[in-house]
Amino acid sequence: MIQFEILNGVGKITLNRPEKYHSFVRKMALQLQDALDKCNEDKTVRAILITATGKAFCAGQDLGEATDPNGPDLTQMVQEHYNPIVRKIRNIEKPVVAAVNGVAAGAGASIALACDIVVACESASFIQAFSKIGLIPDSGGTFFLPRLVGIQKAAALMMTAEPVSAKDAEAMGMIYKVFSDESFKEDSWKLASKLAKMPTKGLGLTKRLLNASYSSNLEQQLDMEDKCQTIAGNTSDFKEGIEAFFEKRKPNFKGE
Repeated sequence: MIQFEILNGVGKITLNRPEKYHSFVRKMALQLQDALDKCNEDKTVRAILITATGKAFCAGQDLGEATDPNGPDLTQMVQEHYNPIVRKIRNIEKPVVAAVNGVAAGAGASIALACDIVVACESASFIQAFSKIGLIPDSGGTFFLPRLVGIQKAAALMMTAEPVSAKDAEAMGMIYKVFSDESFKEDSWKLASKLAKMPTKGLGLTKRLLNASYSSNLEQQLDMEDKCQTIAGNTSDFKEGIEAFFEKRKPNFKGE
């Protein structure tokens, strides 16, 4: 259900349940959590790419499991499946890229938008599908989407369940960039690979500051920037970056 491999510093996590459009069941959710833990713990992993096989990214929760009297209930699914996934994505101090290769619906869309950078192929789309079955957007959807597109737009998308094309998502600031269907795999891999060669600790500290900015006032954020800049300034990558600048060469960052 989840394919995981480490290639040239990138932890590649691939959702692989194409016959169900990669909709989540408990086993798949726990496997994704495990893959994220491995990415966090492995120092050779310096960037993370989350994508899927086939023509869909993720259709959200498998409703067959959700309605199974012997399966997990909604509380379990939120508390044990989705919330831990979103927390891990946000707390791993390495860049996480979502490469959306097709429709991202419900929790699938929320998980994608929880990532640091979201790219999509031209034929992809995003759907806040929860209202179609009387539920509310979970998996951080009500946190991330309004911050990306504004309260008014987020409310309309969540309440109407109107699909958003990849190009429209890029235009409204929901995602970073759209790639052509033909070049999507190559371009999204190039992005993750580029991030894996950058100063990992500095990127992780940037992510820490972005997370803090959701709840900090200006003075608190300035203080955090001060502390994080001091940490970054003591890294080997900072020393390498300065030396490369003066030597007019490309830096060779080690992520240390």
